[in-house]
Amino acid sequence: MSTPQKVFITGASSGIGLALAAEYARRGAILGLVARRGDALAAFRQSHPQNPISIYSVDVRDAEALAEAAAHFIAQHGLPDIVIANAGISRGAATGHGDLRTFREVMDINYFGMVATFEPFVTAMVGAKKGTLVGIASVAGVRGLPGSGAYSASKSAALKYLEALRVEMRPFDVGVVTIAPGYIRTPMTAHNPYSMPFLMDADRFAVKAANAVERRTAFAVFPWQMRIVAMLLHILPRWLYDRAFEHAPRKPRTTVEAE
Repeated sequence: MSTPQKVFITGASSGIGLALAAEYARRGAILGLVARRGDALAAFRQSHPQNPISIYSVDVRDAEALAEAAAHFIAQHGLPDIVIANAGISRGAATGHGDLRTFREVMDINYFGMVATFEPFVTAMVGAKKGTLVGIASVAGVRGLPGSGAYSASKSAALKYLEALRVEMRPFDVGVVTIAPGYIRTPMTAHNPYSMPFLMDADRFAVKAANAVERRTAFAVFPWQMRIVAMLLHILPRWLYDRAFEHAPRKPRTTVEAE
């Protein structure tokens, strides 16, 4: 009988994080789940009595509390095999409209929260020469999307950070996997006032993402069609990109959050 995997996930109370928690629970994993909404985490634990689940009502902007949660999980279950930095928010924001606080908040959660998630585990993983760090980035980080400057910037930062971290961890056999979702059906995308091509259900995404993590795929985009879109956007000349997206629909400047 194989030893259950130990998986630590942030932003686990809804959307992609919740779908990943459910998928790893289905695979028999020991789970450490982090989110601001402790009641949602408690409900998940109650609905999965067959899995050992530790829950932590923590905001990833609180690095000290996040480190305490990590230490508690290690003390209780041992070093996790997989750490998934998933916590994130998406908010429409525009320069010149008093949205500086929004820009900071999105960056604090989507980028610095990812770094803070990995920080308590890296030294032990390097020492043990095992483990996988997983960052949930986004196709939105490939180009700066009008109206989503805060979100695109945070996910672009995540993409570059994960790439650097992957190379840094390579000599120590610690895997770093970047998952870049396209449009996934979650509470965060439910409010988008525009069409979302190749929209994928969160549970289907979670299966594919977990399989990519198992293979230690360096960079994966789901759904696969969005990988082609991302590649085309990446090579599109700036003048053509500017013209094509100048009048693209934009996320409203209202708060839309997902853990």
